[in-house]
Amino acid sequence: MLTVQQRNKEVNQYQNDFPYRKNSSIIYLDNAATTQKPDCVLRAVDKFYKERNANPFRGLYELSYEATKAYETARKVVQKFIGAPSEKEIIFTRNTTESLNLVAYSYGLSHLRKGDEIVVSIMEHHSNLLPWQMVARQTGAKLRFLECDSDGIITEENIARTITRKTKLIAITQVSNVLGRVNPIRQLAQLVHRNEGVIVVDAAQSILHHSLNVELLDSDFIAFSGHKMLAPMGIGVLYGRQYLLEEMPPFLRGGEMIERVTRTGATFAELPHKFEAGTVNAADAVGLAEAIRYLQNIGYPKINLLETKLMNHLMKEMKSLDEVHIIGAADPSEHCGIVTFTVDGVHPHDVASILNEDQIAVRAGHHCAQPLLDYLGVPSTVRASICFYNSIEEIDRFLISLSQVRRKMGYE
Repeated sequence: MLTVQQRNKEVNQYQNDFPYRKNSSIIYLDNAATTQKPDCVLRAVDKFYKERNANPFRGLYELSYEATKAYETARKVVQKFIGAPSEKEIIFTRNTTESLNLVAYSYGLSHLRKGDEIVVSIMEHHSNLLPWQMVARQTGAKLRFLECDSDGIITEENIARTITRKTKLIAITQVSNVLGRVNPIRQLAQLVHRNEGVIVVDAAQSILHHSLNVELLDSDFIAFSGHKMLAPMGIGVLYGRQYLLEEMPPFLRGGEMIERVTRTGATFAELPHKFEAGTVNAADAVGLAEAIRYLQNIGYPKINLLETKLMNHLMKEMKSLDEVHIIGAADPSEHCGIVTFTVDGVHPHDVASILNEDQIAVRAGHHCAQPLLDYLGVPSTVRASICFYNSIEEIDRFLISLSQVRRKMGYE
């Protein structure tokens, strides 16, 4: 039975940094899809367009120099943020999806062959599955799935059964966008490196909640999106070890990524520009850098403290609702900002629609992870995902609305 009560509004010192709160009464619990943007990020993008709007790299005039400087400064901010040894290892892309496709096309197609094995986890977002299906088809490599248990844990037994001497590439999410489970990236990296293979990490769901250090993870490629960590949409990052990026062919071809073009061919620019064809998204790179500064000013320990409090309260009260069934582990510490669930007798889309009537935003469906939902035996679910700017009061309003879903559907 639900025990929460409406309480006095709890003050979250970071809520006022996000202007959507001033213009909307929505309780936003779809942070795994995209995050809201703080004022400082919006101001940084606005300032770029007002004061530095020129095409980077291309102009022999001051405004273009300023645009180039802003863009390359953003790259350095990202490099330091993730602990990359060199700024040449930071490639700006549109999003995580493009970053992962870049690795699949430029590394996978040129390095994998028949007899090799590609291992992906069963919990991958389609963006980290479809590219490897393509690579397997075109190279003859075998695609294998690393499965988890019902709590989302990748067990030692499954690892031993799936990772073999033929494994040349592991593609895995650091945090499942359905279960919120944190995966053993460093352990898997060490295993594939014994085979002189590589690991490709989708960090889209982890980057907001946990600090990321590429050397501590011992990972070869790491992809993430700005919009899932308070930055604008349309800017993503691919980290890759420098020696790997240097031997990979370009993913896209066109302006600015060349050194010399003739009628019959071309030579290409050095890293990182070899992988950044065309006019770059400088404004949103600046916005990403500002989002990183904002997160660093708060600090991940503080973020973890706030989110742990929210998740503990959320899951404790959800477990008291007999009609609600949480997918995955019962322990809140095993859910990195995400709780996925079903409601007895009510389609997830109907649950989301009823919550929307109370101005509560959640996600319903397969979450671009259909193989995982098939594996778990659920066609679709509801997903609530928190950020440190949410409050206990918002969680309580969600819980009260959730407790009324079956009654509103006429089941009680």
